[in-house]
Formats: sequence, C-alpha cells, structure tokens
Amino acid sequence: MRAEVLIVGGGMVGATLAALLGEAGVAVTVLDARPAPLPQEGVVGMPPGRRVSAVTPVSQRLLSGLGAWETIVARRATPYTGMGVWDAQGSGEIAFEAGQAGVPLLGHIVENDVILAALEARLAALPGVTQRFGAVIEGYQEGTDGPLLSLAGGETLSAPLVVAADGARSRLRELAGISAEPRDTGQVAVVTTVRTALPHGGVARQVFLPTGPLAFLPLTLEGEPHYCSIVWSTSPEEAERLVGLPRTALGEALEAAFEGRLGRVEVIDGALSVPLVQRHAERYVRPGLALIGDAAHSIHPLAGQGVNLGLMDAAVLAEELLEARRRGIIPGNERILERYARRRRGDNAAMLALMDGFRLLFGATHPALTLARNLGLSGVDRAMPLKRLLMRQAIGERGRLPLSCR
Repeated sequence: MRAEVLIVGGGMVGATLAALLGEAGVAVTVLDARPAPLPQEGVVGMPPGRRVSAVTPVSQRLLSGLGAWETIVARRATPYTGMGVWDAQGSGEIAFEAGQAGVPLLGHIVENDVILAALEARLAALPGVTQRFGAVIEGYQEGTDGPLLSLAGGETLSAPLVVAADGARSRLRELAGISAEPRDTGQVAVVTTVRTALPHGGVARQVFLPTGPLAFLPLTLEGEPHYCSIVWSTSPEEAERLVGLPRTALGEALEAAFEGRLGRVEVIDGALSVPLVQRHAERYVRPGLALIGDAAHSIHPLAGQGVNLGLMDAAVLAEELLEARRRGIIPGNERILERYARRRRGDNAAMLALMDGFRLLFGATHPALTLARNLGLSGVDRAMPLKRLLMRQAIGERGRLPLSCR
C-alpha cells in the first residue's frame, strides 16, 4: 500500500503531525507498535496517569486548532498560573505569575494519555488518515520513489516521505543510520502521584536539591486542588532506594525534600523510575525521511519542555509540507525537509544546552557557585523585564511560530 506520508510512531507528536496533515487532505498512514488505541472512556473517578506534560499556551493553541483541546479539558487538565523555583542549598528563590507576562495562565498539566486519547479520536474522524496498530518496523531502505519500510510479518510499505516519530530510542532512526549518541545525565527520574495537605493553588513548584530537581506539578481531581504529579530527578542509587520505599516512607521523604511547603504528602500511586538520557540526532532529515520529537531530540525534564518541542517540530514540518504541496512539490523533497530542519534544529539545540547548563549549575556544590546561583535567582526575581522575557520563553513565545500555533 502507498500513502503520501508514512508516520512511524503514534504518540502525541506523531498523532499531531498526522492530524495536521490529515485535516489538509493529505493521505497519511500512522504505524504504531502498540497493539491498540487508548480507550476513549473518560478519566473521571480514575487515578491520574504518572506520566504528565506541561502544555504551554502555544501548544494549547495548536491542539485547539485540531479540535483536540476541548476533549482534553473535558477529561482532565489543570491550569497553572504561577511557578516557584528555589535552591535547597541557599536562600535563592524566584516566583513567576502569569499576570507579569500579560497572559491569563502559564500552561496546563495534562496526563499524556489524556492528550493522546483526544488526538486518536480526532484521527479516527479524518478519512485521509489510517491508523495501523501492532505495526513493528524491521527494515528500512531508500527507494527510487521514496523509502521502503519492511514490517514484521513480511509486509512492505512505501511513501514519498517517511517520518520517524517513534521516540528517543527510535528504531527507524537506527535503521536509517542516523546517529544520536546518548549522553547520560547521571540522573534518574522518579515519578508518582501524591495528595498534599495544602492546596497547590495552581502553582508549579520545583526545588533544586544537590542530587537534582524535585518538581510538584499541580493536578486537580474531582475539583480537589490537593494533588500533584511528582518528577524527582536524582542519582541512580537514590532513585532505586526511593522506588523501593513503602508509600508512607516515600511520602515522608518527599515532604522533607520539599521542605514541607505543601504540608503532609501522601503517595497515592506506585513510583516508577525513568533514566534521564539526552540525545540530539546528528541530522533531522535525509531524502524522503524526517525525524521529529524524541526521535530527533530528547531533553531533561526539569523545564517541562520536551513535548512542547516535539509538538513544534510537528507544526513546522506540517507547515513546510503543506506549503510545498500547494506548489506541487512532493513531500519527500530534500530542500523542503531541509527548511524544516533549519527552522527547528537551532531552537532544540539551544534548549538542550540550556537544560544541561541548569543541571550542571544547580548540581554544583562549590560554595562560590552556590552563592552565585542564589544571588542570580534572587536578582532575576527582582528584575521584572528579565522575568517577563523568561516567562515568554517558557510559554513558547519564541522565534517564528507556525500559523497553527499563533
């Protein structure tokens, strides 16, 4: 079978690209290794998923334009209007408020499965989009009319353009011979969900500990603002210890590390650990092939920018492809794909470098560095023009935005 575009990976980023192209009438096939789509039943009364994303207002506009945001909000999404960051080794602290940036909110904390289920429902309503589940890629080769993909079971598919959206350990990227050497951050993220004695007040909070940052991301369940998603980045040894603790002991450890700012912490779900490895592909494109999302770049979660960078990849690639289509140019044209790569690589590289810098700076224990970063946090907190600039960057208002995100 043939399609104009084959997307390998039906996660949030791949599904977003499929929806953008499908709405414009492009014939798209999404190949997903998962056995089935997510259930479309609501999440009311169900515990929240442990994997969440901080969706910026720019990404929200993109999802709204696709008709997915209304479904997401109807199921579960928690807006946050403030952010608080402080250094556990000193007195440095900074607080951001949406009003200071002239926006109503800074973003939403949303479970990944809630986002994906809404996107899958949208794809199911688009006649030009085919979703293939249980499709495992085993081979890749360049053909005269576009890449050829071999699936487990012997089937072969081809298209003028193949897009790798299959995650940080992208099998398609590997088969295509594109290097993305992993860079171990030396940290592992412990993720779980908690209930706190004090309400979160719509504020995302993060404390920098000597072993890494600990984030309490606000969640609201059944109207109760007493829940948070936890992302605790720490050493592998400490992560193993934390995951092995009983829930009561883990709650006590979280409360102590968070300096009791939200009172008693009750862990309501099991904890899991995720190794934090940064990658950046040596190239994003080659003739007939493009990489997006974690297949192109994976980033430390301390600023919550991972999914937003991936969604921006999808929006920019779709914009370039649709403009080329209007001019009668096939999707796999190398010059068109290079335009996408130029527009995205710089922004992604800058964010990767920034996260690396933050991680190293706040992990340093030298007294001079500790003093400098505390003075820096406090200084930025008092410098309103700089705070506004940082907030505009954090909510995604940077660079040339594609039309779908404006």
